[in-house]
Amino acid sequence: MLPADADAQTSQFKQSAALARAAALVDGPAAQRLHRATGDKFVARTAGVVVDADGTEHVRFNRTWGNGLPVIGGDFVVHSRKGQLVDISQTLGSSMRPVNARASFGSGHAINVATRAFGLRPQAPATSRQVVYARTGEPVLAHEVLLKGVRPDQTPTEMHYIVSAVDGRLLDKWDDIHTARPGRDRDNCNSAMPANGTGNTLTAGTVALGTAKCGTTYQLKDVVRGSGMTTNMGMRQFGMGTVFVDADNTWGNGSLSNAQTTGAEAHYGVALTWDYFLNEFGRNGIADDGVGAVARVHYGRNYVNAFWSDSCFCMTFGDGDNGVNYYPLTVIDVAAHEMTHGITSRTADLIYSGESGGLNEATSDIFGAMVEFYANNAADPGDYLIGEEFIVGNPGDEALRYMFKPSLDGASYDCYEPGLGSDDVHYTSGVANRFFYLLAEGAVVPAGFGAGTSFSLTPADLVCDGNTTHAGIGRAKAGQIWYRALTTYMTSNTDYAGARAATEQAAAELYGADSAEELAVSAAWDSVLVNNIPE
Repeated sequence: MLPADADAQTSQFKQSAALARAAALVDGPAAQRLHRATGDKFVARTAGVVVDADGTEHVRFNRTWGNGLPVIGGDFVVHSRKGQLVDISQTLGSSMRPVNARASFGSGHAINVATRAFGLRPQAPATSRQVVYARTGEPVLAHEVLLKGVRPDQTPTEMHYIVSAVDGRLLDKWDDIHTARPGRDRDNCNSAMPANGTGNTLTAGTVALGTAKCGTTYQLKDVVRGSGMTTNMGMRQFGMGTVFVDADNTWGNGSLSNAQTTGAEAHYGVALTWDYFLNEFGRNGIADDGVGAVARVHYGRNYVNAFWSDSCFCMTFGDGDNGVNYYPLTVIDVAAHEMTHGITSRTADLIYSGESGGLNEATSDIFGAMVEFYANNAADPGDYLIGEEFIVGNPGDEALRYMFKPSLDGASYDCYEPGLGSDDVHYTSGVANRFFYLLAEGAVVPAGFGAGTSFSLTPADLVCDGNTTHAGIGRAKAGQIWYRALTTYMTSNTDYAGARAATEQAAAELYGADSAEELAVSAAWDSVLVNNIPE
């Protein structure tokens, strides 16, 4: 076995070689397929290189135009093997570019439009940059305005507004804060040693925790998993909080009376998610670089939400309303949901609006459920309900989302329909959630929701096309297919039709063309009414 540093050097060499080969293809055989225009330039994303065991290479590129203007929606993936082009994944469909780079409406106008749409008190002055907007229709010259603030429910917001530089209209918007529902102070231990702690959590029982020994005390810092740590926000909304410290490495008492209980639960869920992605896909942390993130708990007062933020590389959890209706949102599937948002941002980077936003949310729900199954925790058994453990009441009867029948929440979509991308991304995610359930489990009503229950669901209630003959391929295979599609074929602007193509391609590569798995992918998309769209 090579030393760790030798392994790292070998990996870096492979990535560098893959980047060089992909760059040569972009300027050669791939050029005609990239909808390339005069003035286009391409920058490889070093964190977006995937090299398969058979040597197939997948390299992501961002696109700029003219004087370095970012082309939003112009990113793509080059797939090659042995230096030969295999395919390209992209959503940009036009080589047209703005007639000129002179704006009829300047950044001042764009900031005014964005500020009116923002409707909150900004924490800092707005920033603006000129871009080419290419998510829909012909690419147009635009301004991207960023505004940061705090919403009335205590959620921070980092809103991007796209304002046309041609006619001054608001074209698009999305938030860099990705929440579970609609609507770091540095530690001072420089020589932490890994330790094995015990956590007494609220919903997951007594669990093992990876911690750090620092002198005579312990910290909720997982040295084994990239030194990610869990901090106590003390009901504040700003800053990174203070890392939890303890004298005996036993954390919490299983009740809300001890602040460590919530910290232990979040720390446990984050570690499970790290292990799941490492053991199932070989992914070493959120950015696949072995670096852990920060989990902030006790955020705000009576805050009933959780979110991921790229800017702080952290996930944040509210306390609910102290158990009146909601427990803290640190339960396993919500912790995995938020951490997965980070992984999505480091791979396909699905923009958080339109159909790509729904796919972003669904990706977090899918892997939130998969991590819960992976945990195999008797106190919180695996299921296809999202957030059922933080809702006070009878788990199984109430949940944040129901992947097999999304409309049970009263708002989510069961079936694809044109125009659904204009709705909230948490609701449009239902189509992909249901697809994944059918792919993994088939048209089988989960326990507790069939005949004799208040739900009385039948197999016909799980499909949109009447086909109840689905046989699931299992969670492991379904997870592999979605992960490969996400990390290899989806781009920032992938829509539902593109997700179907990406998962079919992933299934064919993993299990063979026309395999039972690929056919199951197609059938599951058919059953949520996402059909192939001719080019």
